[in-house]
Amino acid sequence: MVQISLTVDGDNVTDDVEPRMLLVQYLREKLGKTGTVIGCDTSNCGACTVHLNGRSVKSCNVLAVQADGGEVVTIEGLAATVEGDLHPVQAAFRECHGLQCGFCTPGMIMQAVDLLSENPNPTEEEVREGMEGNLCRCTGYHNIVRSVLTAAGGEQQ
Repeated sequence: MVQISLTVDGDNVTDDVEPRMLLVQYLREKLGKTGTVIGCDTSNCGACTVHLNGRSVKSCNVLAVQADGGEVVTIEGLAATVEGDLHPVQAAFRECHGLQCGFCTPGMIMQAVDLLSENPNPTEEEVREGMEGNLCRCTGYHNIVRSVLTAAGGEQQ
């Protein structure tokens, strides 16, 4: 066992973990952050995307020990990073119907927030390219792209 200390959604946590425990497993099993979804376990789908030290990462591809000393924000903690009930990207996904079954939505939102932090005024092509590491098996991506553009202020309802 290895002891790790990190901040998750604003809370300082310290735990003993197996050295091979994935960050997604730690978040879900130890901390109950079940909004972080286990999708493919191969880093292909992006459903498990969280922010680690301000950047989006696929948490099925990061060991919990690698997050030691870091700051993690999950979908559950995203709204707490801004004033109000929902983060603007979460609100845009709701308003633009940027989901169907909802399975990929937490990862999509976390990736979109990272994309918009680097490029606050993306084109449709830049959104599609920036989101390509996150897969949705239900939609044609139109409403997902529209949601990101709306959150950026580039598309009206």
